[in-house]
Amino acid sequence: MHIVVCVKQVPDTKIIKINPKTNTLDRRSAPAILNPYDAHAVQEAAKLKGMLGGEISVLSMGPPQAVEIIKKSVEIGADKGYLISDRAFAGADTLATSYALSKALEKISSEKPIDLIICGKHAIDGDTGQVGPGIARRLDIPPVTNVIEVVEVNQAEKTILLKRKLSNGYELIQANMPCLLTVEKEINEIEYSPLPNMIRAARYSPVVWSVSDLDHVDKLQLGLKGSPTIVGKMFSPPKPEGGKKLEGTPEKQVEQIIEILMERKELFDTKINV
Repeated sequence: MHIVVCVKQVPDTKIIKINPKTNTLDRRSAPAILNPYDAHAVQEAAKLKGMLGGEISVLSMGPPQAVEIIKKSVEIGADKGYLISDRAFAGADTLATSYALSKALEKISSEKPIDLIICGKHAIDGDTGQVGPGIARRLDIPPVTNVIEVVEVNQAEKTILLKRKLSNGYELIQANMPCLLTVEKEINEIEYSPLPNMIRAARYSPVVWSVSDLDHVDKLQLGLKGSPTIVGKMFSPPKPEGGKKLEGTPEKQVEQIIEILMERKELFDTKINV
């Protein structure tokens, strides 16, 4: 069984700041890390490999320093890593990113057929959740999103039974393989990496491809040229206001509460004519 996990290098959003002049993320203000959802995707691939055997490949698109997250994926349990890195990919939105990754996946599949693709639910720096389904659409394979459990894999019949989270519950879905999953963090717990994996990861060098190494690529669909969406502005959300402290006797506090409730009532009772 050949599993490919798509991973992304992202800034640590707990530390990153926004440049007030350019209204863009100041990526230099925070260290780059493996997208947390993608770490769970790699962990799930390692779990499936332990149960079913096979091979795990990881794929990323990014600058040369993104080799570090591939090394981290090898530490978790991946066998092989691929990085597509080229200035032609710069500025890609989710549409252009899914196109570039799908072309890389086609090349990987030509070397060894892919049974399953796993992605994180979304990247913490964009939070769109669009790249995974976009890849599935381009490869014409079924996508299953928000997966929280791989219930069963039938390699003989090439099917996989999955539990996915909904806004109001859960559902079980059986999909034909090859297919693509996007996973939630609750699908597993990240385990401590064994020492042999850590040693191998430290020494590992992934396969690096440029645009010219991929087959049948339309360069107009890459990077900024292939990105119809533009981020007009980014800003930090306003800090929540503190609660109002009620003072005085209990009777006075009740009066203040009634006054606040009446203000809210007037706000919601206001009619707007359009």
